[in-house]
Amino acid sequence: MASFLFLSVLFSFLHFTSSIPSIGITYSSTVSPPPPPLPAKVSSLISALKINSVRLPDPDPSLIKAFAPTNTSLFLSISNSHLPALASNGSVVLSWLRRHVLPFYPRSKISLISVGNTVLDSTTIQDFSPFLLPATRNLHHALQELGINKIQISATFSFFSTITTAFPPSSAVFQQPAGDLIIKPLLQFLEQTNSSFLINIYPYNLFRLNSEIPIGFALFQDNLFNFRDDPVTGIRYFNLFAMMADAVLTAMAAMGYQNIPVVVAETGWPSGGSQAEEVEANEVYAEMYLKGLVRHLKSGAATPLKKDGVAEVYVYELMDHSGGNNERGRKWGILTENMTMKYNVEFSSGAKNSGICLVAIWFTNWLLITSMNLILGFIGIQG
Repeated sequence: MASFLFLSVLFSFLHFTSSIPSIGITYSSTVSPPPPPLPAKVSSLISALKINSVRLPDPDPSLIKAFAPTNTSLFLSISNSHLPALASNGSVVLSWLRRHVLPFYPRSKISLISVGNTVLDSTTIQDFSPFLLPATRNLHHALQELGINKIQISATFSFFSTITTAFPPSSAVFQQPAGDLIIKPLLQFLEQTNSSFLINIYPYNLFRLNSEIPIGFALFQDNLFNFRDDPVTGIRYFNLFAMMADAVLTAMAAMGYQNIPVVVAETGWPSGGSQAEEVEANEVYAEMYLKGLVRHLKSGAATPLKKDGVAEVYVYELMDHSGGNNERGRKWGILTENMTMKYNVEFSSGAKNSGICLVAIWFTNWLLITSMNLILGFIGIQG
């Protein structure tokens, strides 16, 4: 009976720890201030920060190679400009794989490749969306032919160009016509290939667009007024991140794909804005957001609607830089341009290690108690 009880607790605990989303970081190498840090220095720095997953929007081969001696999981992205060629030419697909994957895998632990990033954004000059699904399929088939079956292939979307509403989450659907023409067939592909849906979630941007959102609700702050109730589901939301994540899950469920894992490819809060009125873009609020995000994810309740709805979350980003058009001069880094730490945030979830440690302690105690009972029982029999 005691052994059965122990095993029940053990398995339930292991199930709990596995549901905690991993927390990764984005490193944009091509936009770092010149001269960029050496790849080996970047990989060592990320390992020292105890960050186990890294997203590389511009995956330079030397950087991929630099992570080979580490236990860091890599999430590579292919730029939108490559999509037309990848969609129409198999030799281009093989060429990309020979440059970015085959020389390094599996020593470099490439786990995920995003074909394109926010292709539905209306701000882009060229429409790459018709090439998204063919390019994704071609890359997947090429990997299969090469005997590589453990790298997920997906595509990354922006919340604002993909989801109709954040509140109430129960009313969210995918924006049309892209929902039926692009996202639905992609979801079908992801289900067939056991891959994840990738989306960028920025509460800061939604807060800036809606003056009715309390700053504390966006920053994970505990307050009597920092909650919103969904009138349909009755779910109470205590932070904007969870509400936006549930809107994504609701939109996926509305299309019949509620079991596909969701990866938040980008999230963060800027410590500096490009415009004078961006007073909320400061280091105090950025640290509050990051600490609140980590605390929320470590709690195991990534979304109220579905406890394991978010599999991974990638913070944007490792270092400050003068950036491209997407960042509009904002500073998103957890490090300064001189690679000094800006915040006191522990990103490592510690779920696996702490689980093993606790289970080991429980197992040791159980063995001790069981042994003592056996000895006492034996003494009793002898007596």
